Amino acid sequence: MKIRYTFLAVILLTASIFLPQQASAQAPEKMSYQAIVRDSGGNLVASQLVGMQISILQGGASVYTETQTPITNVNGLVSLEIGTGTLVSGDFTTIDWGADSYFIKTETDPTRGASYTITGTSQLLSVPYALYA
Repeated sequence: MKIRYTFLAVILLTASIFLPQQASAQAPEKMSYQAIVRDSGGNLVASQLVGMQISILQGGASVYTETQTPITNVNGLVSLEIGTGTLVSGDFTTIDWGADSYFIKTETDPTRGASYTITGTSQLLSVPYALYA
């Protein structure tokens, strides 16, 4: 009888370790962003510090804005983690991503400052996998 209880205890312990745990759905606290930076003449801004301001827009209103000063690589590529920059306004962790359509607005100063001369806005779209995860 003792062997049965021991065997049952071992089976339950093993099952509890190997069964997948249900993860709670959480909104991201940061997201990746990449861009190629060019100056007004169309030349790559390679291996240089650039000033950037990133805003998350809901409708036409900004719900979050931050600044960053990343360094481009030899190909003019800049890689950012939005949500980790210097806060200007809003709170990235409180954005209700399911509430509406959101847009990302990037403003860039290739001369390292805050005189943003390059501006772009695009809609944030989900990947199909994320809709069913």
